[in-house]
Amino acid sequence: MFKENSVILFQGDSITDCGRGRGNPDSLGDGYVNLITETLADRYSQLNLKLLNRGISGDKIRDLQLRWDTDCIDLKPDILSILIGVNDTLITPPELFEEEYRMLLKRTAETLNSRIILCEPFLLLGDTNVYRDDLNPKIEIVHRLSEEFSTFLLPLDKIFRESCSLNPPEYWAPDGVHPTPAGHTLIAKSWIEYVEKALS
Repeated sequence: MFKENSVILFQGDSITDCGRGRGNPDSLGDGYVNLITETLADRYSQLNLKLLNRGISGDKIRDLQLRWDTDCIDLKPDILSILIGVNDTLITPPELFEEEYRMLLKRTAETLNSRIILCEPFLLLGDTNVYRDDLNPKIEIVHRLSEEFSTFLLPLDKIFRESCSLNPPEYWAPDGVHPTPAGHTLIAKSWIEYVEKALS
């Protein structure tokens, strides 16, 4: 389970960023990170958990590399959650995506003793389009890296695709990428469920 005074760091792009204030290092934004924080603060009030959001809108895997020392290593997280990849679609070749993601995880493993959660990048635009064709190999890469580095894996793309049988894609993310409040709630609930189970 979560340990007392743990630092939990969320990294990623606009889905994680979700309007957080850059001038306030404790700003969590208005998305799933804030929802997770509210739930954990209530459920584990005695543990004094500290949650940090360092997602930056528009980031690709290369951008995480460039700011990793300041926005991850220096923060010494006990738990690190990474959701990245959708902005690499049609831009970063799969081989380069895998190489840079692996370098990122290698640096983290060599420097920190963090429990790591890799989240699948997701896309709600149907199964037959160039974006999906490009993203699928990157999702497979996230799976391989999760196994290679013994991380937890949160299958967000699978979770969203299954949830589209309950509500149409636009209910979760109108543009296929940026979640609605319902979409952020789904991410938050899934994250807590998977992480609690993994830590138990």
